[in-house]
Amino acid sequence: MSLRKSLKLGAIIQGVGAHVGLWRHPDLQADASVSISFYQGQAQIAEAGKFDLVFIADGLYITDQSIPHFLNRFEPITILSALASATSRIGLVGTLSTTYSEPFNAARQFASLDQISGGRAGWNVVTSPLEGSACNYGKDHPHHAERYRMAEEHLEVVKGLWDSWEDDAFVRNKQTGIFFDRSKLHLLNHEGEYFSVQGPLNIARSRQGHPVIFQAGTSDAGRNLAAKSADAVLTEHENIEKAKAYYKDVKDRVKAYGRSEDDVKIMHGIGVIVGSTREEAERMRDEIANLVTVEAALDHLGRFFDHHDFSQYSLDEPFPELGDLGSNSFKGATDRIKRIAAEKRLTLRETAYHAVMPPGEFVGTPEHIADLIQVWFEERAADGFLIQSVTPTSLEDFVKHVVPILQQRGIYRTEYEHNTLRGNLGLNIPVNRHSIRAVGVDG
Repeated sequence: MSLRKSLKLGAIIQGVGAHVGLWRHPDLQADASVSISFYQGQAQIAEAGKFDLVFIADGLYITDQSIPHFLNRFEPITILSALASATSRIGLVGTLSTTYSEPFNAARQFASLDQISGGRAGWNVVTSPLEGSACNYGKDHPHHAERYRMAEEHLEVVKGLWDSWEDDAFVRNKQTGIFFDRSKLHLLNHEGEYFSVQGPLNIARSRQGHPVIFQAGTSDAGRNLAAKSADAVLTEHENIEKAKAYYKDVKDRVKAYGRSEDDVKIMHGIGVIVGSTREEAERMRDEIANLVTVEAALDHLGRFFDHHDFSQYSLDEPFPELGDLGSNSFKGATDRIKRIAAEKRLTLRETAYHAVMPPGEFVGTPEHIADLIQVWFEERAADGFLIQSVTPTSLEDFVKHVVPILQQRGIYRTEYEHNTLRGNLGLNIPVNRHSIRAVGVDG
């Protein structure tokens, strides 16, 4: 099976869920967000399904209105390091902010995870949209455009640090007493607008060269950063038409930066509910929806709009006009919410529930979900999907019932092709900037 023509799959592990009310479900472990056994179990289910990766989201600011999983959860690098020892082939991707981290620390953390896991690490680059994040770091929160300028420089510094050592720099010759070849150690000496970093990094490149770079490019600045610097893009759209337009736009930007469109994988986040019949799946979805109070839904919606208080509006009137509220935070998300509300003429109540519930399209029988995934994949709406658990058994149901159908259709692997995340995603190993040797996909 050609790597570049095979579907990619990942699993988002979110403890008690990204859904506002999922924690209330009687079948869900109430402390799942801080349970190592839960995370290990989810990662092992995904690995049994030959998934490319597990994904750990993160944020740096909470309030008493944050969803339950956000209130009490593991730091990504820590939990991924633990998962490295509980798995052997699946990729390990975690979120880290470029606005509130130093490039040297970020480079060292992900390089360490990459070595611990044998070349399975990935970094989800975020700029931290919530202004409240600044209060935990003693600084002002940069505006949207400035955060992306910082992110671009931050990422380039990290990549430069990852190339501090050429791949054969460590000789370790006990007879001659030569531990490393000094000619193959390189300082970075970066002096930029936001960061000053000398280097070198005190850890070598892993077998995949660099950890895989993920980025959720939704805004124009985000799409440009992803097209220029990322290996994979995370996105979410409400229908295939929007997804296809986004896919084409990002791939065109990738080519405009002189890269091949195969250099960047676009992965679409979906909430999946699998039932033996369509009616059973919809009943499960209704059960999940009924776990959410309207107050909780409004609080969740307000998070995207700078914690705006939506309780002041009539629930059954059209979604209110909010101007550019939230444009410096979740700009892509707020634009999407406002657009959907306008296009579908949703009330505030309907908009709030739409924001907390998974996309309804990926709800149904295994065959129906497999059909949708195949259509989105073959019609260039996505290169792969991130499965988001919206029921206590979403991931297990998907692996047990949907994966075999995708395998039978020949669009998804039956065995891992490579030992690294980069290899399984069909991405080339980055050439060390200090080396003239070209390097291909890892075997």
